[in-house]
Amino acid sequence: MAQAVDPLAAKFGAIESIVNVSISPDGKRVAVLAPRPQGGEAILVVALDGGNTVAIPGSNGQSDRLRSCGFATDTRIVCNATYTQRRGRYLDVFSRLLAVDSTGTNMKVLTPGARSNSFYEVRSGGSLIDLVSPDGGNAILVSKVTAEEFTTGSYTSRNRPGTSVISIDTLSGKFKEIEPPKRTATEYISDGKGNVRVMGITRVEESGQLAGRNTYQYRKAGSRDWLPLSTVEFDSQTSRGFVPQAVDSDIDAVYGFADHNGFKALYRRSLARDDAPELVLARNDVDVDGLVRIGRQERVVGASYATEKRMVEFFDPELRKLAVSLGQALPKGSQISFVDATSDEGKLVLFVSSDTNPGVFYLFDKATKRLSEIAPVRPELAGLKLSTVKPITFPAADGTMIPGYLTLPPGSDGKNLPAIVMPHGGPSARDEWGFDWLSQYYASKGYAVLQPNFRGSAGYGSAWFQKNGFRSWKLAVGDVNDAGRWLVREGIAASGKLGIVGWSYGGYAALQSQVLDPDLFKAVVAIAPVTDLDEYRNEFNETSMANMVQAFVGQGPYIAEGSPARRANLFKSPVLLFHGDVDQNVAAAESRLMADRLKAAGKSVEYVEFKGLDHYLDNTAARTRMLSESAAFLSRNLGGGTAP
Repeated sequence: MAQAVDPLAAKFGAIESIVNVSISPDGKRVAVLAPRPQGGEAILVVALDGGNTVAIPGSNGQSDRLRSCGFATDTRIVCNATYTQRRGRYLDVFSRLLAVDSTGTNMKVLTPGARSNSFYEVRSGGSLIDLVSPDGGNAILVSKVTAEEFTTGSYTSRNRPGTSVISIDTLSGKFKEIEPPKRTATEYISDGKGNVRVMGITRVEESGQLAGRNTYQYRKAGSRDWLPLSTVEFDSQTSRGFVPQAVDSDIDAVYGFADHNGFKALYRRSLARDDAPELVLARNDVDVDGLVRIGRQERVVGASYATEKRMVEFFDPELRKLAVSLGQALPKGSQISFVDATSDEGKLVLFVSSDTNPGVFYLFDKATKRLSEIAPVRPELAGLKLSTVKPITFPAADGTMIPGYLTLPPGSDGKNLPAIVMPHGGPSARDEWGFDWLSQYYASKGYAVLQPNFRGSAGYGSAWFQKNGFRSWKLAVGDVNDAGRWLVREGIAASGKLGIVGWSYGGYAALQSQVLDPDLFKAVVAIAPVTDLDEYRNEFNETSMANMVQAFVGQGPYIAEGSPARRANLFKSPVLLFHGDVDQNVAAAESRLMADRLKAAGKSVEYVEFKGLDHYLDNTAARTRMLSESAAFLSRNLGGGTAP
């Protein structure tokens, strides 16, 4: 019998109503990329003078998706699209650029999709690197990957393989080569004015495997000669060297990240002089890991880092002053992001959110100082009381203080509650303060939710990252378990009412928590989890990333010890698994294996597989079902919370 859908699950499981917003260079219209009710995405072009809204159908949401769209000219919109086809156990993933008029007419494919022949690799048919081209007019700059051989039907063409830069006219589709294909080139960075200034080259071994080294070259203004910029070595733990991110043509310099005393820091290097990079911003507690850019030229105006909350330091005095003024006008605690701007930066698209605000897009007019709402991203949650998110720390078994975020049910005193530990994915990631639809849903159902940034998380420097959350799984999962023990010790979690929920690496940690202490958590929910480290590594065997993943996962006795599918006999608590069958990050075979092993060991397990969905279950019906069924599962096994 089908389970009744939880009304709250339908509200929190609804995917965001807006993917992104772009404003035309002249400021006369905005383009909103929004999901369609029947699946896929559409482009809504809204005239800011009160004219008609044009709806442009875009994708079906299954085999094809629109990932981003933005104005290239006053009336021409460019979108990045992906297409997926199943081929046996593999997925063929294509990407290409499309262009369409703001009236919905004259749609044109700008770049043909380049195909990947492996499970995980996506070959880009074209990546936009500059809205300005040396050709001017309607042309844009695109970096394009060309395969050595491309077959269509009975026709086979032989190409010069590698990554090139081309200038494409978005109206006619005609293109001109700006940079010839280079076999080992993987990245180009322009200066926002149509000039390619930096090239990234990836070292590839004779076997075709990535070798763990990138080199970067640059050009002086007006020159065609490439000069050495930096070399970056990377392995399972960290990267070493200056990694360029953006070129500022006004000061003729390149911004990038590099290590500073064990933490990622922002540096700037002159492209006019052969100087060493100079330190711009560093911290001794967290990584400086974000660039703040604005406008059609994406000029660098600041940098960001996350302590308890994401903080921004503006280099641009006008924007620094504007950010302060907007912060005073908006609800206290609001986080403000600059999304897009007109050519003169007189009108700005903003995104405003907080822990209790899922996010709203606004338009700000500098001349009139008017702030007008474009649209909220989660209108289904309007009127619901959401939970505040509190930064906390708790002690690990060795006394190390672990940071995290605690979300309590609205109106709760925070005591004697059913509780959930929710480790993040990655493992090269971290949780941050703000709105989280997953934790907010469980809090609305009466659970306390703790999201720990365990050792193995990114953002806290190389020492905190350890050898990564797989190779250092005992420390990482140990910290996750200590988060649960802290909830019990503090009286937040009621006796016997502690569960764990995780997605991706978080799902792995949720399962592996049973290996370390099978009595701690009374219910385990794992979404798209890694379950066997050897199987996970083998998924990449036919890709150019095989050596890199091999190094990341590593080898040794910890592979068997750290693979929950091989330790199913230790499990005591019931397990609920979810997975999409076209997951490109972690194959659904991982969850199938876990379910089979648990069943064979006589353990309690339920498995739900979603047809046609990837790692993120980016579908309202699927997310609604996942939330509803996981809440019912937790309620049954923890004896608390509010059942659907």
